[in-house]
Amino acid sequence: MAHSVLSDWIYLPAQTPPSLLLNYFSFFPLKSNQIFLISFLTFSPSKQSLLYKMLSCGGGSGGCSKDMAVELGDEPHVLAVDDNLIDRKLVERLLKNSSCKVTTAENALRALDYLGLGNDTLEGTVSEVNMIITDYCMPGMTGYELLKKIKESSVLKEVPVVIMSSENIPTRISQCLEEGAKMFMLKPLKQSDVKQLTWHLMKCRN
Repeated sequence: MAHSVLSDWIYLPAQTPPSLLLNYFSFFPLKSNQIFLISFLTFSPSKQSLLYKMLSCGGGSGGCSKDMAVELGDEPHVLAVDDNLIDRKLVERLLKNSSCKVTTAENALRALDYLGLGNDTLEGTVSEVNMIITDYCMPGMTGYELLKKIKESSVLKEVPVVIMSSENIPTRISQCLEEGAKMFMLKPLKQSDVKQLTWHLMKCRN
């Protein structure tokens, strides 16, 4: 079975068949100082459940330890901002298909309120998100202006922000990237685009 071991971290590849998982733990007994890193983006819920039962119930010959850290079913949280209902629903569906928890906002001001950066938000109340994906052209406040607000926040400036637009304008793209956007994507988003997003999410969380 293909596997990789880095120090005390063991990564189980997504293509590992469920039928072989128990054999894996039989050949590689769990140690008290090992941490099994299960990718939340690549394993199906059913496989996550199976792995969780194996680890928590001592599936390996070495049993389980309280010192072990198991990351299972830990969905990354994405805030999706778009004034277009159809585009917003599309992004939400694609992200949920990639095992992400999704919160949506219909404009930048609502997004700021949710993030705890709005004018009427109580001080110290900040919502935890792992990534923000926003449309560029929105009434009231553009995605670029939202990006600047986020990067000005001492609490949220490290959260990756992805800008979407239906217009491929090089100066606009450069402007957003220079301001700190992680990526600039053309609408409508496709599943292949979301795979890039989830890869960045996993990289940032690890």
